[in-house]
Amino acid sequence: MSTLETNSIGKYSGNNVSVDDSLNLKSYTTTQRDALTSVAGDMIYNTTESKPQFYNGSEWKNFTDSIDIDFLVIAGGGSGGWNDGGHDASGGGGGGGAGGYRNSYSSETSGGGGSSETTSQLVKGTNITVTVGAGGAGGTGAYNNGNDSVFNTITSTGGGKGGRVNSNTGEAGYDGGSGGGAGADDGSSGYNGGSGTTNQGFAGAAQPSGGSQGGGNGGGGAGAAGSAGSSQTGGAGGNGLSSSITGSSVTRGGGGGGGSGAVAAGGSGGSGGGGTGASRTSSDATSGTANTGGGGGGSSDSNTTSEKAGGAGGSGVVILRWATASGSISATRTGLTDGGVQTDGSDSYIVFTAGTGTVSFA
Repeated sequence: MSTLETNSIGKYSGNNVSVDDSLNLKSYTTTQRDALTSVAGDMIYNTTESKPQFYNGSEWKNFTDSIDIDFLVIAGGGSGGWNDGGHDASGGGGGGGAGGYRNSYSSETSGGGGSSETTSQLVKGTNITVTVGAGGAGGTGAYNNGNDSVFNTITSTGGGKGGRVNSNTGEAGYDGGSGGGAGADDGSSGYNGGSGTTNQGFAGAAQPSGGSQGGGNGGGGAGAAGSAGSSQTGGAGGNGLSSSITGSSVTRGGGGGGGSGAVAAGGSGGSGGGGTGASRTSSDATSGTANTGGGGGGSSDSNTTSEKAGGAGGSGVVILRWATASGSISATRTGLTDGGVQTDGSDSYIVFTAGTGTVSFA
C-alpha cells in the first residue's frame, strides 16, 4: 500500500489540488521497478534511464515515448581547384576541404577538434529528415563546394572547394565544413586557405607570400588542417577522423591534396578519403572517396594543350545507432539509399549513403 508523506496540508480555494513545491516521484532503478507489483497508472522516476515513467497495465512507458539515437553526420566534400590557364600555365589548384563531421557516438570527437555531441532524443512516431550531401562537382571549368548532410536538427556543412589558378594567378580557398586549400601561382602573392566550420572541420592551407611556390595547397580535413605546398609540389590534405559507430573503426573526412605547379608531385589526400592532387605529367586529380566526405584533389597545369580536371568531392554519409531493445526504424525510407538495419552487440545501426527523405522510429 502506498503511503502519503507530507509536512502540511492546506485548503485551496479552487476545485483542484496544488503543490507549493516541486513534486518528486519515487525513484527506482530499472531492476527495482521491474520487481514492483504495479497497476495501470503507477508513476515513478527511473534513475537508470533518468526519465519519469508510468505503467500502462502491461509495460512501463516513458511519459514522452522517445528513443535515444547516436549519429555520425558527414557532409559532401568540396572539389579540388583547377588550373584554367591553359598550356604551360604555372601553378596548382588547391585541394578541396572535407565535409563537416559531427559525431555523438561513444565520446568520439567531432571534426575541427570538437567534443562528442549530445545523443539525440527523438519522439517515436515523428518523421525525421535525413539528407546525404553529394560531393562538389569537379572537372575543367567547374569547382564546387560540397552539399550539406542533415539528420533532424543536426546539419553538417559541405566542404569548401579549393582555390583555382587563373592565368598564373592563384585564388583563396573557400570556406566550408573543412576549408579548401588556396590555389597557388608561381609569383609572390599570398592567398588564404578556406576556414572550417567550428566543431566540424579544419582550415585549408594558405599560399605563403613573398616567394615562388607554385604547388597547390592541401584542403582541410575533419582531424587536421591542410598542409602548404612548396617548390611546385602540392601540399597534403588534412587527415580525417575514425569512428566505430558501425562496430569497426573507419576513417572518414580527409582533405584533398593540392595540385603540382610543374613537374613535381601532386599532394597526397588526407586519410579518410581525400583525393590526390594532379602532377603535371599525371592524369587528372583524383576525387574524394564516396561516403567519406573526402575533398577532391587539386588540378595541375598541363604540358599539353589539354587542361587537367580537379577531383570531385566525395559524397557524405549519415549513420544512426540505437539500443535494439529501445525501438525500431520505419521500414519505409522513401528517397533514401541504405544498406538495411544491421546489429552490433545489443545495438542496431543503419548507414544512409545517398538521397533525402524522412524516417521515424517506433
